[in-house]
Amino acid sequence: MSTSTLIKTIIIDAPRETVWSYLTEKDKLATWFHPADKDFIAGEDYALLKNSDGGLTDDNKICWGTVISMSPPDELVCTFTVHMLAAATTTLTWKLEDVFEGTRLTLKHKGIDEAVGEQAFSLLRSMDAGWDKHFATLRDAVSSPLSLTCDEE
Repeated sequence: MSTSTLIKTIIIDAPRETVWSYLTEKDKLATWFHPADKDFIAGEDYALLKNSDGGLTDDNKICWGTVISMSPPDELVCTFTVHMLAAATTTLTWKLEDVFEGTRLTLKHKGIDEAVGEQAFSLLRSMDAGWDKHFATLRDAVSSPLSLTCDEE
């Protein structure tokens, strides 16, 4: 494994099927990452946008790639690029596993060093911090609210 592979794991208070929907459905992607041009479909390109009103333009695209494979609700693999990669692609592999009443979500982001060469460490640090931020937002967006109710008598 390359030393530049980012590996992030979080535990989410929701079943795998729910977490999967937040990784692949256009409207749910917008709640934690960026608005998408469409739902993810195996073998098709996707784009994540600055805003949903700007349409699919180069100026509005934040990140984009191709969905390589989907095994709902276990694994999603896609290519991934952003403008700072100068159109070079990296690979995201999302794995979802049952853990007690929730889901362990693991992201492997590979290929950063191959994509940018000498700037790999700087970009690696930036992507590491970015994924942390997005994962915190994902956890909040997906997690089931506490269902504490008091029976009034």
